[in-house]
Amino acid sequence: MKAQLELLLTHALATLKASGTLPADFEPALQFERTRDPSHGDWASNIALASAKAAGKKPRDIAEQLVAALPASAIVSKVEIAGPGFINFFLSADSRFAVVRSILDDVTAFSSPDIGHGEKVLLEFVSANPTGPMHVGHGRGAAYGSALATILAATGYKVHREYYINDAGRQADVLAVSVYLRYLEAAGETVRIPSRAYPADYVKVCGTDLFVQAGMKYFNEFSEIIDGLPDDPEGDTDDIKTQKEDYIDAVIQRVQLLLGEENYRAVQDFGLNAQLDSIRATLDAFNVHFDQWFSERSLMDNGAIEKAITLLTERGHVYMKDGATWLATSKLGDEKDRVLVRDNGLHTYFAADVAYHLEKLSRGFDTLIDVWGADHHGYIARVRAAIEALTGQGDKFHVALIQFVTLSSGKMGKRSGNFVTLAQLIEEAGNDATRFFYLTRSPEQHLEFDIDLARSQSADNPVYYLQYAHARVASMFRELTERGLTHDADAGFAALAELPESNVDDLLKRLAAWPEMVANAARNRAPHQLTYALRDLAQDFHTWYNGNKVLVDDARVRNARLTLALAVKLVIANGLGLLGVSAPEKM
Repeated sequence: MKAQLELLLTHALATLKASGTLPADFEPALQFERTRDPSHGDWASNIALASAKAAGKKPRDIAEQLVAALPASAIVSKVEIAGPGFINFFLSADSRFAVVRSILDDVTAFSSPDIGHGEKVLLEFVSANPTGPMHVGHGRGAAYGSALATILAATGYKVHREYYINDAGRQADVLAVSVYLRYLEAAGETVRIPSRAYPADYVKVCGTDLFVQAGMKYFNEFSEIIDGLPDDPEGDTDDIKTQKEDYIDAVIQRVQLLLGEENYRAVQDFGLNAQLDSIRATLDAFNVHFDQWFSERSLMDNGAIEKAITLLTERGHVYMKDGATWLATSKLGDEKDRVLVRDNGLHTYFAADVAYHLEKLSRGFDTLIDVWGADHHGYIARVRAAIEALTGQGDKFHVALIQFVTLSSGKMGKRSGNFVTLAQLIEEAGNDATRFFYLTRSPEQHLEFDIDLARSQSADNPVYYLQYAHARVASMFRELTERGLTHDADAGFAALAELPESNVDDLLKRLAAWPEMVANAARNRAPHQLTYALRDLAQDFHTWYNGNKVLVDDARVRNARLTLALAVKLVIANGLGLLGVSAPEKM
């Protein structure tokens, strides 16, 4: 409908250009908004206000000329000028009901406006370190990224979903040592777990599994590991924290020495693969899937990190200071310069991230979208600066920041071992409620997840409220069959205008607005906007249903109401599908 109105205004603008009222090269952006007050029509445009300066006339005068130049159209019953020059369009009855026909013919096509035009998007999300189970914070990023990918794909973008596996660097080493010490414990050794190791039960299980599989192959006495190492002190001051980190680093180096490169990598891979298997299983259960799992380690193995640093050096963005290699990101919008290679010769995480994003762009993507936790806010400028330095395409890089999640009960914290996993939350609240609740707020807003509400079967639970609307329509059609009756969609469509209830228009407007809602959610990268639109549709449907019996004796009324209800059902199912939530036929 919006597109058809745009064509009418485009014709009127062309007429005013031809007459010399507007400059021939004047190309204003056509803007339409749905009116909130029915007395102002169905759609309003401010095109006259935008054109008045170019025409050298008052907005209301140019509005009158635009209205006079509008071609006749069956979709418009009346056009009015309001205020300083807004043009209000009143749709004809036939055009208002046409939306129902479009939905019944092909709800997927109706709900999929092509705004992407084939633009290639690489969407990287979740990318949780494979050092433990996914917690509820990861779940919010997973739900957001998955829903955004589906919405973008539905609106004409070519989307590649990617998970970046942090399987290199210090955290992978900490996991390897944590698993190895539990392996020794399973082998009968008495060990003391470093305070900066991962202490949770999943590490103990992993170590025991390693012993069951490998036996004594990797065995060393614990005394050999700690012989001559600094103490692992108690306390929480800054100095003691540094000493604790030094201790775990010393343990890592000793274990690497005792095991040798091949055996150490085998122990590390066992721990990483165990956690990745757990992550994959959780994401599969959460209806989150990826086109590619990209290994950070591969960047080291194929020389991509060195290649990126060499390229940056050749372009004059790198310098040496205090034995370290620095990238001059401050000249490209970052608050300060960043280290690429430490004075000990080891790459930083930043260096790997630079290489990874260079690799992404080399695959020909038009847009890169990373979904990060809110605590990575300060990381955006340095990565964009590096991309700009390497490729001059920093504008292709975008980040969606996901704010933290708190629960109505439970705590998080991987190092303490006291955290709520995503799998546990799904078990408590259910897959559908978990996904939908994650998506009910903008990712920039803090989210408090109410587990009791998510489990409730009441109108206060938004996902239950939506699914109940869908199931309610399905129930109508089952009852229709049980009564030996049939539904004639064509007869129902023809009789829609005869329905006596006034709130039919409320439903029609909600349905007609759906493609626009989907397009806006894609443009703004805001899946939460669809949760609001769906709840509004469900509320209008329940209000209409509660006030009007559907399975009445009058066949024309019955068919019309069933046709309208079916359109609502199809749109709700489409919306829930975009969000990764099921649309049950029974509840």
